[in-house]
Amino acid sequence: MSNQKLFNVAVVGATGAVGEQIIRLLDERNFPIDQLKLLSSERSAGTAIRFKDREITVEAAKPESFEGVEIALFSAGGDVSRVLVPEAVKRGAVCIDNTSAFRMDPETPLVVPEVNIDKINEHKGVIANPNCSTIQMVAALKPLYDRYGISRVIVSTYQAVSGAGARAIDEMLRQSREILAGNDVEPQILPVSSLPVKHQIAFNAIPQIDKFVDNGFTYEEMKMINETKKILGDESLEVTATCVRIPVVYGHSESVYVELKSDFEMEEVRKLIADAPGIVLQDDPSGQEYPMATNAAGKLDTYVGRLRRDLSNPRALNMWIVSDNLLKGAAWNAVQIAEYIAIETD
Repeated sequence: MSNQKLFNVAVVGATGAVGEQIIRLLDERNFPIDQLKLLSSERSAGTAIRFKDREITVEAAKPESFEGVEIALFSAGGDVSRVLVPEAVKRGAVCIDNTSAFRMDPETPLVVPEVNIDKINEHKGVIANPNCSTIQMVAALKPLYDRYGISRVIVSTYQAVSGAGARAIDEMLRQSREILAGNDVEPQILPVSSLPVKHQIAFNAIPQIDKFVDNGFTYEEMKMINETKKILGDESLEVTATCVRIPVVYGHSESVYVELKSDFEMEEVRKLIADAPGIVLQDDPSGQEYPMATNAAGKLDTYVGRLRRDLSNPRALNMWIVSDNLLKGAAWNAVQIAEYIAIETD
């Protein structure tokens, strides 16, 4: 990308886990940057972050911070995005937002580049990054949807604690040490830091991610349901989800049941998935080869395995999908969108 026009870029939430990964990817991929602004809350302002051969001081994010910015990548929480994204757009920036603030806005494209990259061109200043669990699932479903059609999806997720932030990682590690030492633990973060009841995450599985809504599902589950329909452009698609937090640091895993609309051969299914962009097929039961979070951590791709025809429905498949939630599930998807914008603008 070295011969392209150079862009003034801002990263909002620069000191957070996703923001750090965005900065690293912009560096490693030599994104065509003229000036880079690193923005955060007042609390984190003043932090120095190294980018290429220099250190950049993080500034407090304000509306005027976006003067002259052409591409802004947001990962600082929905409340921040709702306030500052419109301010950035007003000043001429294209915003790639990694929060849920604009995902279901009918005017905002919800984009996974391997699935619906053409939607980027419909933006009115804002492009939304989907939920981390949704991204990896729709990337794997897309080739099947295009070839056979899909009528129903049932997904259970096994999500890493990094999805809840650095404090959740620290809590899991601290609890693990205390329990192994024979001590009691007092949970303080999970499942939701703002709710009064907290549960142990070490050596446990918590079937709650985000708050519950009136229908008994959580917001996380409803995100997967609604976002999958929007990304695939199919409101008739039946989707249900159960989202679970497990004591893994990086990498979300998903067990997915998919009902197809037409007959299929397993070999063709394997080839479709293996040939799909951004997907790595790991599916060799005889060699005990299948995707695992420990192998996917730090990788940009989405891994698919345990492919098998359902025993009770010959038109249904079962599969296992794993991806790094901070990379493809967040930072990498956002940088992919930024790269597309840079190429189209050049």
